[in-house]
Amino acid sequence: MKVIVGLGNPGKDYKNTRHNVGYMVLEELAARFQIEKQESKFDAIIGHIRIKGEKVLLVKPLTFMNLSGKSVQPLVNWYKLNLDDLIVVYDDMDLPIGTIRIRNGGGNGGHNGMKSIAAHLNTQEFARVRIGIDRPEKQDAVTWVLGRFNEEDQEQIGRTIKITADALEKWATVGIVEVMNTYNNAKP
Repeated sequence: MKVIVGLGNPGKDYKNTRHNVGYMVLEELAARFQIEKQESKFDAIIGHIRIKGEKVLLVKPLTFMNLSGKSVQPLVNWYKLNLDDLIVVYDDMDLPIGTIRIRNGGGNGGHNGMKSIAAHLNTQEFARVRIGIDRPEKQDAVTWVLGRFNEEDQEQIGRTIKITADALEKWATVGIVEVMNTYNNAKP
């Protein structure tokens, strides 16, 4: 079993904000594959799908971004998940808009959702997909990440979400190394 966690904030006020690109990727995957079962568990919405026979959980924490670890850690424990079978998708202001960066472990880059997950799991050694949302020139970071994409950026991020979903489909069946080699720094 594989687990894909998409980070974001719940509720309609946050829908389609920069901080919710992780949620957007899960929504793309859910549109591609039939949800066999959906449940609310571990302060998350969990969709069960199959990718080429592999059971995959699509997990949207409902704890708000900064507390994502409170949702991810009990899920990992409940399913006795090997961390090689976990990947987290989230926004990154330090990457140009639409850039994809995939790593198997590493730091949190100051991202509070990732800080929370690493603290609750007591490790940084799990895969992650960072999606570039650019850094604001004149806005503070909070206003920026909770803002929506302009029309031009919305088109680009839409393409990026599709490419990221392609990468995650591949990850579910072939693992992280091949996916990193194929999709790292991909930009639509």
